[in-house]
Formats: sequence, C-alpha cells, structure tokens
Amino acid sequence: MSGEILGIVLRRIAVAIPLMLLVSILVFIVLRLIPADPVAMSMPPNATNEDIEALRREMGLHLPVMHQYAIWLGHILEGDLGRSIAFGQPVFKLIGQSLPATIELAAFGALFATAIGLPGGILLFRLRGRPSEQAVDVGSTLMMSIPEFLWALFLILVFGVAFNLLPFAGRLPPDMTIPKVTGFLLLDCLLTGDFTAFLEAIRHMLLPALALALGTVPLIMRLLRSSLLDVIGEDYVTMARLRGVPERRVVNRHALRNALLPTLSLMGVQFGFLFGGTLLVEVIYSYPGLGNLMVEAVRNTDLPIIQGAALVFALAVLTINLAVDVVYIVVNPKLRRAR
Repeated sequence: MSGEILGIVLRRIAVAIPLMLLVSILVFIVLRLIPADPVAMSMPPNATNEDIEALRREMGLHLPVMHQYAIWLGHILEGDLGRSIAFGQPVFKLIGQSLPATIELAAFGALFATAIGLPGGILLFRLRGRPSEQAVDVGSTLMMSIPEFLWALFLILVFGVAFNLLPFAGRLPPDMTIPKVTGFLLLDCLLTGDFTAFLEAIRHMLLPALALALGTVPLIMRLLRSSLLDVIGEDYVTMARLRGVPERRVVNRHALRNALLPTLSLMGVQFGFLFGGTLLVEVIYSYPGLGNLMVEAVRNTDLPIIQGAALVFALAVLTINLAVDVVYIVVNPKLRRAR
C-alpha cells in the first residue's frame, strides 16, 4: 500500500507544480495592476523623484512585467522570496517567523471542526424522524450562515468580555515569554518544560480556533447525516441488522465507514478554506501569524510579502488536499484497486 500512496503523492505533486506556477503568475500580474506605488510609499516625504526612480531601478520595477516575473521566479527557485519594502528584512525570514503560529491555529481549528462536526452529524442522523431533528437542523443552518469573523466577535463578547473566561489577544500573556526553539509555541513550551505557558497558549488559542471551526462544523454535520441516510439502506447494513448486530454498532462500524468518504472530501476543501480564513481571525484576535503579516503588507503595499504569503497560502491548500486524498485512499480500499 505504501507504494500506491507514494504514486498518488507523486501524481498530486506533478499536478501541483503547474498550479503553483499559474498562481504565482496571477498574483504577480494582479499586484502590478494596483495603482499604488510601493516605492514612493516606502520613501521619506522629502525624497526626490531621482531618489524614487533610483530605488525603482534597484528593485527592477522599471522592467517589463514578465521580465520582473522571470527574475522573481529565478530567486524563488534559489530559496529567495525577496526583501520586504516596509520591514527591510528578507521575506522568507518574516514568513518563517509568522507561519508556525498560523499552522498551529489552523490545526486546532480543524481539530475542533472534526471533533464537533463528526459527532454532530451522527447525532443529527440518530434524531431523524424526531421533533428535535428540526431544531438541530435549523440550528446548523443558522451556524452555517454566520461567517468566521462574526463568530470571532461573538466569542470575544461572550467568553472574553461578558464572562471574562478566556483571553482574546495574542498567544501568551504580555509578561510571559518562551525561548524560541522550533517556532511552534506549543511545542516550544513542552521542549522547555514550561507547562504553565503551555496551558496559557492553549487558553489563548481556544477562541480563535473555535471561531474558525464553527463555520465548518455545520457543513460536516449535514453532509455526514446525508451520507448516513444514503448508506443505511444498503444490503450490507441490512444483513448486519439481520444478524442481530445492535443499531449503534451498525451505524458506527458498518454505515459510518462508507458515509465518511464524501465527508472527508468536503473536509479537505473546507480545511483549505479554513487556513485562508485565519487572516481575518488573526487580525481580530491580534494573533501574530501569517494573516496579520499579510494585512500589514497590504496596508504598506509591500509587494514582496504579499507575493510570498500568497504562495504559502496556495501551497498550504494544496498540501491539505493532498493529505485528505491520501487518507481517502487509505480508508477506501476499492479506490486503491481502481488506481
């Protein structure tokens, strides 16, 4: 099976390369169409036109767009994403400092979405035909209509302001610092043995991660319920019931395995969106991740950071979809034989 999975990974990578190339071209060209001049914005007020033109030539912005793109792509292949106009630091370094926080937040959001959505879907299926089914169904529809940033604000008002139960700014309290080992705060807390900081990091991550998850939970619930309704009448389920298998075991061991397949596909797409959704949530919670860096770059028209961050977001979505495809193949032996 490992050889089959390796083949799938290689095929997905082969498809991902031209996709990444297309994304990079679109991002690069669209940013060049913005009327704002990043060079002029980065210069002091007393800069002369000669100074601005000299910096523009130094950055290569006087060249044709496709010539600029070819230079930029060549630097990317060498591991160089350019230098930030606003911060004066390598873009690779800035993204490397911010990305672990976003990965942690997105991972916790996906974990919460899975932990709530899958049991919620099974519950919604078990309530079929009962009066409470309509109430839960309406509740899930209401949840689905609320965007992530509204969930973020609502959670702050309830758990942060009204009841003062959880913090809603940053990753740690202002008076607490952790030596940076890997850049992943939770892992660094464990490596340094600071379990108090570990618990504080979890507390700071609960609200933003939950805000990300709540937008995905109702979709998982409703699709899993629909999938269970589709497979519950299959012959293998009927045979299991005829053998006297308890209903709970029929659902959990027989029906759920096949019902999970379309749900996994949806989760892969939604988790890709969830990673992109960290941008607004990070801003609302003052969470120092890639989304916050992206917003600062947009404010300053910092093209190198915007380009680099856009590529990272695209790569993250492709990686998430690849991981879901691998899980899909592992769960579904028929699909492995078909390939």
